[in-house]
Amino acid sequence: MKPILKSAKLANVCYDIRGPVMQRARQLEEEGHRILKLNIGNLAPFGFEAPDEVRQDVIMNLGDASGYSDSKGLFAARKAIMHYTQQKKIKGVTLDDIIVGNGVSELIVMSMQGLLNNGDEVLVPAPDYPLWTAAVSISGGTPRHYLCDEQSDWYPDTKHLRSLINEKTKAMVIINPNNPTGALYPEEVLQELVQIAREHQLIIFADEIYDKMLYDGAEHTSIASLADDVLFITMNGLSKNYRACGYRAGWMVISGDKRHATDYIDGLGIMASMRLCANVPGQYAIQTSLGGYQSIDDLVGPGGRLTRQRDLAYDLMTAIPGVTCVKPKAALYLFPRLDPKIYPIKNDQRFVLELLEAEKVLVVQGTGFNWINPDHFRVVFLPNTDDLTDAVGRIARFLESYRKQHLG
Repeated sequence: MKPILKSAKLANVCYDIRGPVMQRARQLEEEGHRILKLNIGNLAPFGFEAPDEVRQDVIMNLGDASGYSDSKGLFAARKAIMHYTQQKKIKGVTLDDIIVGNGVSELIVMSMQGLLNNGDEVLVPAPDYPLWTAAVSISGGTPRHYLCDEQSDWYPDTKHLRSLINEKTKAMVIINPNNPTGALYPEEVLQELVQIAREHQLIIFADEIYDKMLYDGAEHTSIASLADDVLFITMNGLSKNYRACGYRAGWMVISGDKRHATDYIDGLGIMASMRLCANVPGQYAIQTSLGGYQSIDDLVGPGGRLTRQRDLAYDLMTAIPGVTCVKPKAALYLFPRLDPKIYPIKNDQRFVLELLEAEKVLVVQGTGFNWINPDHFRVVFLPNTDDLTDAVGRIARFLESYRKQHLG
């Protein structure tokens, strides 16, 4: 029998958040070990549930959820999203400019497949949420990674970004608030990115899934609110702000200068029709979520659970010798740096595997987010304070052993 091979399109596709280290963690669990999981922003296992009124709405509407909806989504859901864009000061959005998807993940892939021809290039941040890089690659495009600068609160290095632009560049991805760094971009940074897109006629894809997970009174600016002469595709959904990861309810909003993009927008409609529709029960959660009480504010406000856990994880992590970290202003993650002089790591995937084997703590290596050096890893601060303290204590113990082993 000839071997059956995966598509060559997957050659440059990886998603290490659920990669080989995660598979080893599963094996260890099957052997009876308890793994402290700091690897994935899945809120429900840590006691963060979707609001009761949202769950109730889904239950109440299940009787009407057996058939397909419009391929772009339920009217009520898209109407609520349209009102939300108005709150975010994004101008000129109509119901037809909104497509509901099975989470933002599906829409990221759809948006790239509908746009890219072989060899087209897309600017993607480094570090990034790796699905963006994977979606560009699987769609026949080439991801070009522009650096974000750790010394400047992880803001995009716009000089480096400009140096990557050529005649093949079609679009720029902005992840704000940022996963994995927790950075939140101020308006002046966003304005500069808009200006670059304007000069080079680039589409801006804005991933804003964490736009309500903000700490210390910070405010989020939707980049699409800053101009109407650039084409924006803004992604958002219920997974994070409303603790509804499993509902798979996300949306994309097309705004800005649509006049020269009618063919691409038509292509997005074709892509939406091909999968018939997004799951309908999840769509019934959107109107109540966006229009109801915003319980996320209690979690991220002063003394809120997410704020307490962020502060604890940050304090414990940065107390470890040779570990530094920019304190996140948003989202669910720390992206600490290991001083290469103290931790001479050559292969960071092997490093996090050794951590897993030794201490039963699961994190994701920085290169899994397309970071350029093996000197970072991402920590999710969702576990309760006792488990966080235990997990970071184990990381500290492992790093102490690593220092002794490699530095003598």
